[in-house]
Amino acid sequence: MADRTYDMLKRCIDLCGALVGLLLFAPVMLGVAMLIRLDSPGPVLFRQLRRGRNGRLFYVLKFRTMVADAERKLKELEQFNESENGVLFKMKHDPRVTPLGRFLRRSSLDELPQFLNVIRGEMSLVGPRPLQLRDSDKLLDLDPEGYDTRLKVLPGLTGPWQVGGRSDIDYAQMVELDREYVESRSLLGDIRIIFQTVLVVVVGRGAY
Repeated sequence: MADRTYDMLKRCIDLCGALVGLLLFAPVMLGVAMLIRLDSPGPVLFRQLRRGRNGRLFYVLKFRTMVADAERKLKELEQFNESENGVLFKMKHDPRVTPLGRFLRRSSLDELPQFLNVIRGEMSLVGPRPLQLRDSDKLLDLDPEGYDTRLKVLPGLTGPWQVGGRSDIDYAQMVELDREYVESRSLLGDIRIIFQTVLVVVVGRGAY
């Protein structure tokens, strides 16, 4: 009963927060879309398959921060992956990222379209960040329990990884943060993470 009440209240907060976020950031999103058009050829929005709650596949939405054929070039760059055990793909100077894209990533403005994912019920405002399928499959191989734990709840626009270090922490630390969140999640905890996210975004910590 407690979990059901939490889920209902969380869904109400998600809907209200996402709608307010879209209204508040509409001028910013319009400006970002125009800048992307001017910065490099390709679509404004980037869609990528991710695994959500219970492994359900969905397309996460982001403002495009890379060149249009970035997905095709990933295999060529695997040898330069700076992530421990290669679960997450990390390159501080990824050549696929556009000049504007670097700013969008550092400021997290590229994540704003995910308010639409929240409204559609594919994501929550707070939860484990949804991994791309490449990373998700590697995590399943290395840590099946951690993989399953992350998929027990809706993925979040922000979450414990976002406020715990982002790209500065390795996959094991990410999974541990997510496990702690899943086991002790609460509305007060979600609100705290939202406020912490604002501080992290302002200083641009761990974003690249």
